[in-house]
Amino acid sequence: MDVFDILDRLVAFPSVAGKPNADIAGWIEAYLAQHSTRVTLLPGPEGDRSNLFATIGPADVPGHILSGHMDVVPASEPQWSSAPFALRKEGERLYGRGTTDMKGFLAAALAAVPMLAGLRLARPIHLAFSYDEEVGCRGVPHLIARLPELCAKPLGVIVGEPSGMRAVRGHKGKAAARITIKGRPGHSSRPDLGLNAIHAMSEALTATVNEAERLTHGPFNSAFEPAYSSLQAGVVAGGHQVNIIPDTCTLDLEARAIPGVDPASLLAPVRARAEALAANGFRIEWTPMSAYPALSLPQDAPLAGLLRELTGEVPLAAVSYGTEAGLYQAAGFEAIICGPGDIDRAHKPDEYILASELAACQRLIETLGARCAT
Repeated sequence: MDVFDILDRLVAFPSVAGKPNADIAGWIEAYLAQHSTRVTLLPGPEGDRSNLFATIGPADVPGHILSGHMDVVPASEPQWSSAPFALRKEGERLYGRGTTDMKGFLAAALAAVPMLAGLRLARPIHLAFSYDEEVGCRGVPHLIARLPELCAKPLGVIVGEPSGMRAVRGHKGKAAARITIKGRPGHSSRPDLGLNAIHAMSEALTATVNEAERLTHGPFNSAFEPAYSSLQAGVVAGGHQVNIIPDTCTLDLEARAIPGVDPASLLAPVRARAEALAANGFRIEWTPMSAYPALSLPQDAPLAGLLRELTGEVPLAAVSYGTEAGLYQAAGFEAIICGPGDIDRAHKPDEYILASELAACQRLIETLGARCAT
C-alpha cells in the first residue's frame, strides 16, 4: 500500500475524539504486523479506546519516537463539499476529516514502515499513536507512563502535528475548566426568595476579564503571538426562560501559558472568586477539562539539530497551537513538532492535505531511518 491508499483507509474511520477507537487502532495493528513490526495496543482506563506503540529495530537501544494521534474532531459542518470520512482527490489536494490533523502524518509514517523494516537499524524508530488528543491530550499520558517497559529512553520525540514540514521548538501550555454555580429557582417576581446563578456567575466572569487584562502586561516571550499568557471565557450557559430565576449556570474557561508559567495557575484567581460565592448560599463545582504543559526545546538541543539537518531549515521558535510534545518534554524526553500540512486547514470543512506534503514527510522519515541504520 502506498501513502495514498493508507490515508484513504485511515480517513474512512470516523475516529472522533471521545469515541471508541478499536476499528482504527486494530487496522493499524494488523498493517504493522504484516511488516514484522513489534506492536502493542495499550488500552486506556476508559475501556473502549487504546493507544498504540510499535518498534522497528532494537527496543533496548535509545532511538526516536514518531508521535501522532488517531482521533479527529467532529465533521458535522454542513459546508463540506463531499463526505468528510471518504478521501476525495482533486489535483494535489486530498480532502477529508483528519487529512491534515493528523492522519496525513500517520499515513506517511506507516507508508515508510516497509522501507524501515528492511533496514538493519542500529537505533530503533518507534511509532506512538494516541487517542483523545483533540479533547485535551487525554490518551497520551497513559502511553507515556508505559514507555519504560516498552523501550529504552528515546533520544527524542517528533510530534507530527501540521507544521508545513518546518520543525518547531515551542508552544504554549493550556488548562481548561468548567465552573458550575447552583442557586435556587423561583418566580422572577420574587427575586428575594431565589438565588440567581447567572447573576452570581457574573462575579467569575468579571474575575476572568480582569485576569485576562492583567496578563497582557506580562511576563512576555517574544517567540509567541501574542507574547503573553492569555485567559478567556469560552462558553456560558444557564437559565430556562426569562420569568424563572435561573438555578444553574456554567462557565467554560481556558488559559494558555507561555513556557515557565503553569497554565493551571492562571485559572486560580477565577476559581477562588467563584468558590467565595458559597458564603452567599450558592453551591460551586470546579471541573478540570484538560491540561498540557508548554513546550520549550532549546535551540542547541540535539533533537533541534537533527531536525535542522533533516529538513534543511532552522526550526521555528514557536507556534500558537498546542500539542502532545509538551507532555513528552515534561516526562523527561526531548520533543519537537514537525509534520505535513497547514494548521489553518484543520478543524474546518473541506480539510485537505497536499500530495507533495505527504511525500515530503515520508522522505523525511525514511531519511531518519537511513541515519539510524548507520
